[in-house]
Amino acid sequence: MESNASCPADAAPLAKRQFRVLVGVTGSVAALKLPLLVSRLLDIPGLEVAVVTTERAKHFYSPQDIPVTLYSDADEWEMWKCRSDPVLHIDLRRWADLMLVAPLDANTLGKVASGICDNLLTCVIRAWDCRKPLLFCPAMNTAMWEHPITAQQVGLLKAFGYVEIPCVVKKLVCGDEGLGAMAEVGTIVDKVKEVLFCRGSSQQS
Repeated sequence: MESNASCPADAAPLAKRQFRVLVGVTGSVAALKLPLLVSRLLDIPGLEVAVVTTERAKHFYSPQDIPVTLYSDADEWEMWKCRSDPVLHIDLRRWADLMLVAPLDANTLGKVASGICDNLLTCVIRAWDCRKPLLFCPAMNTAMWEHPITAQQVGLLKAFGYVEIPCVVKKLVCGDEGLGAMAEVGTIVDKVKEVLFCRGSSQQS
């Protein structure tokens, strides 16, 4: 999914197409930035956004601050009652053109790398169509980031074809300073734009 090839300079504007971005948010302090991230994504012309949240991520933001549809575990189970009912994680997988997991905490990183799918978000990821882009933004304490298992797990995700938006050095909420902070919102949005422009251009050609 990652490519060193640059996109054509004359790629058609996003405004001429409708793209659907599914944002996954997990239980890192960086989930505080979800309202800003969604707002900045909605500034991109032609973009439709929805959010899938883990239960722990809800601790860091208010649903009232998210101006798009917000899905959580309860929605999956309330929607499905019998065999003919829709399966939400499959519907979301079909709906989205691109998935962005920001932040991806250490716990969910381990689950995704191991194939565990015990909530709505990890079920969507496990069912993801790898022909479509999946971007992930790691976010965790520096000591957790530096643990040897982290590099292995990030490497697995990249081997699956997922695109890493690397974490940055910052003074963390816990007081530690070092690598592990989620990339800045502007960096994340710019990467989404880049991937969508490349995808839109390849679909035209």
